[in-house]
Amino acid sequence: MININSTKQLLAVSLIAFFSLTALGQNAHIIVDASKVMNKIPAKMYGSCIEDVNHEIYGGLYDQRLYGESFEEPAPSPKFNDWKILQGNWRSYESGVAVNSGEGYKFIRENTVVKDGSLEADIKFTRNGFNAGFIVRVNNEGSGADNFDGYEVSISASRHNVILGKHVHNYKPLAEAKATFDGKQWQHVKVTMQGAHILIYLNNETQPAIDYVDNDNPILTGKIGLRTYNAAAAFKDIVIADGTSTIKNEFKTTPPIQISRVWDAIETQGAKARFALDTINAYNSKQAQVIENITGKGKVGIANNGLNRWGIAIKGGQKFQGYVCLRAGQLNGPVTIVLQSADGSKTYASQKIVNVSPTWKKYPIALTSNTTDTKTRFALFIEGKGKLTIDQAVLMSTGADQFKGLPIRADIATKMQQEGLNFVRYGGTMVNAPDYKWKNMIGPRDKRPQYNGHWYPYTSNGFGIEEFVAYCEAAGFEGAFAINVEETPQDIADMVEYLTGSTTTSWGKRRAANGHPKPYPLHYIELGNEEVIWGDLENDYKHYTERFNLLYDAIHAKNPDIKVICAAWWRPRSPNMEIVFKAVNGKADYWDLHTDADEARAGITVDKNLQIMHDLFMKWDPNTRLKCTIFEENGGLHNMQRALGHATTLNAVRRHGDFVLTSCAANGLQALGQNDNDWDQGQVFFTPAQVWGMPPFYSEQMAAKNHQPLRVFSSVEGDLDVTATRNDAGNELVIHTVNTSANAIRSSVDLTGFSGRPLIKVYTLTGDPKGENTPQDPEKISTKETTIQITGNKIDYSFPANSYTIFRFTK
Repeated sequence: MININSTKQLLAVSLIAFFSLTALGQNAHIIVDASKVMNKIPAKMYGSCIEDVNHEIYGGLYDQRLYGESFEEPAPSPKFNDWKILQGNWRSYESGVAVNSGEGYKFIRENTVVKDGSLEADIKFTRNGFNAGFIVRVNNEGSGADNFDGYEVSISASRHNVILGKHVHNYKPLAEAKATFDGKQWQHVKVTMQGAHILIYLNNETQPAIDYVDNDNPILTGKIGLRTYNAAAAFKDIVIADGTSTIKNEFKTTPPIQISRVWDAIETQGAKARFALDTINAYNSKQAQVIENITGKGKVGIANNGLNRWGIAIKGGQKFQGYVCLRAGQLNGPVTIVLQSADGSKTYASQKIVNVSPTWKKYPIALTSNTTDTKTRFALFIEGKGKLTIDQAVLMSTGADQFKGLPIRADIATKMQQEGLNFVRYGGTMVNAPDYKWKNMIGPRDKRPQYNGHWYPYTSNGFGIEEFVAYCEAAGFEGAFAINVEETPQDIADMVEYLTGSTTTSWGKRRAANGHPKPYPLHYIELGNEEVIWGDLENDYKHYTERFNLLYDAIHAKNPDIKVICAAWWRPRSPNMEIVFKAVNGKADYWDLHTDADEARAGITVDKNLQIMHDLFMKWDPNTRLKCTIFEENGGLHNMQRALGHATTLNAVRRHGDFVLTSCAANGLQALGQNDNDWDQGQVFFTPAQVWGMPPFYSEQMAAKNHQPLRVFSSVEGDLDVTATRNDAGNELVIHTVNTSANAIRSSVDLTGFSGRPLIKVYTLTGDPKGENTPQDPEKISTKETTIQITGNKIDYSFPANSYTIFRFTK
C-alpha cells in the first residue's frame, strides 16, 4: 500500500504508476478515501477550442453554404496538360513551373505510374521557406498537406538537409541528411526506387545522400508529383524513368477561364460566353465576377458546390434564405437562381430576379427544395443577351436548421452541446493575421471585407467575434476569445463597450442597432495567441507585455469585471518568463499553457508542466493570484489514442484543480478529409449532410456527464491513471480510471469514507488506439454504459486494454 500525504507525493506516485508495473504483472490496486478532500475541481474544465483552421468555421459551423462568397479567389491556374493541381497557384516559370508557399500544395502527373525507376528535377526556392521536392508512388491523393499515400523526397532551404518521409494520410519521417547548398540556386535532386529500396541523390553526387529500405508496409507503385510545404519554389527539367522508358517532361498549358476558382462556369450548348473578373468596381473587397451572354442563346452562368466542391446537402421541403449583389449591363431578361443536381440536369428550386439594376443592388434569395440530395449545387445564370456582374452571394438555411436563429448550422452546434462542453475558446493563430480586426466583423455581412487570413488568404468575416459570443450565449457555454495584440487600445475599448456596454453608450447603441440590445455575458478575453512562439527573444517578450498592459488598461477602463488572459508562449527554463510574469502579475488572471495530447499518457507531461508553472509562480510571488488555463490541448490525431490522451490530461487537470481554469481540446471541429493545415485533430467531424463524434468526443462527454466538484484521495499501485471525485454532499462518488496499456489490467478497488448502493454505473470507452469513427460507422468507438453489483467496499474489476472507465457510486 502507498500512503500519500501531499500533492507532491501524489504526483510522484502518479508518475511511478504510469511507468512501472507491480510485481503482480498486469494487476493493480486502487485505494480511494472519499472523506479526504484534496482540492476543488474547476466547474468549467470541459472545454473546446475552435478557430477557422481546416474550415471549422467557414465551411463548417458558419451556416453559409456557399464557399467563395466574395469572389476574391483568383482565376484558376493555367491547365497543365497531363498534370493535376491539388491546391496552390501553380504557374509557368522559365521552362518549368513555380508555386506559392502553402501547406502541402501538390502537383500530380496523371496517367504516369512508376513502380521501379527514377524521378529527377532541378529545384529552386524563390523565397525563404521550409521544404520542396517530389512525391512518388502516390495514391489516394486529395487536397490537404498529408492527404495522400506515398513518399516525400524534399530538400529544406531553412535547415539545409535532404528529407525522406512517408505519407499514409499522415506524415512519418524516415530519414534525413545534412547537405550544403544555396536554396536560391537550382539544385538537382534525384530519387531512384527499386522495391522497398529508395536512394536520394543531390547535385549529381555519386554517393546517395539517403539510402533507405522501407520494411514497414512499403508503398510499391503509384504516380509521381511535385510538392511544397510552406515554401515558394520552382521546378524544371523533370525526367521520369520507369525502367522501360524515359520521359523528359515538357509543360504545356491551356489558358484558364476567368472565373473565381472556387466557382464553376455554366455555358450550355449554343451559348457564347465571356467570363471576367472585375477588379475596378467590386461591390465589396477587391473583385467581382462578370458573366456575359454574347449571343443571347443558351445559358451562361456560374455554379457553386460548397466547400471543396463536396456539394450542398438539401432535404425535401427545406427552405433557404440569402442574398446576392448584382449589377447589370444592358441585360435582356431575368437572372435565374436555382438549386440543382451536381450535373445541372435536375432543378430542385428556382427563383427569377427581373429588371436588374445597372448599379449595385442587393437582392434577396428565397428557395424551397423539392427533393433530398446531398450533392446539390447553387447556380446563377442568364439566358438573354447582356452582361451581369456578381458579388457577395450568400445561401443559408432557415428555421430549425439554424441554431436558435443564429447563422450557425444547428446540427454542428447541437453536437457540441451533446459533447458536454461548458467552455469554448475562439482563438488561435488566426488572430495573429494583421487584418484580423474586430471592427471588420460587425454590421451587415455583405459590407464586411474579406481578409488575408493566416489559414486561408480569402477568409470571410461573416462569422466573427460577435457571432462567437452570441453562439456561446445561446448554447450555454462560457466563452473566451483571443484578439490581435496589435489592435489599438481605443479599438479594444470600443469592442468591450460594444459587447458589454449599455445601450446608453455609443457602441452599446450600435450593438442594439445590429440586433442584440442586451449586453453579452462576456467574462474572458485573451490578448494574442502563442505570442513569441517564434523564439526566446527578450525584446519580443517585452513588446508583448507592453501591448498586454495597454490593452488590459483599455479593457478594464470599460469593464473591470472581465478577466484577462496572458498568451505569452510558455518556456519554463527561460529567464524571459519571470520578466513576463512581473510585467503582467496583478493584472492577468490566467496564463495560457498549450499542451499536447496525442500520446495516450499525455497526462504525465501535463501534470509535470502544471506543477512547474505553479511552483515558478509561487517562487516569483507567493501571493500571486495568477493561475493557468489550457486553451489548446493540441495534436495531430482524432483516434482512440487521442481519446486516452484527453482522459489522462483531464486527470492531470483534476489534480491541479485549484490552479487551472479549463482544458480546451483542439480542434473542436473538422470537415472530413480536410487536413490542409496539419492539425488533424477534430473532436466533432462533419460533412455537408452529417455530423458525428470522434473517440475524443466521447471521452470529453463521459467526463462532463460525471463531473463532481471535489477531488478526493486516491492512490494506485499498477499501470493505471486514477482520480476520484465526489459532490459536496458526499452522496455521489466518481472514479476515473485510464488504462493506456495494450492489455487488460485486473485491479482491486478499496473504498473508505463512502457507503453506497450495491449497484454502480460503469461507463467504458475502449477500442483500437488507431481506431476512428466514420460516416458509415459513426459510433464504432463510443461510450458503453452498464451496471455492476458490489458487496461491501471492495471491487474486483478488469479494466479493458486501451480504455477510459468511470465508476459512479450513489448513496
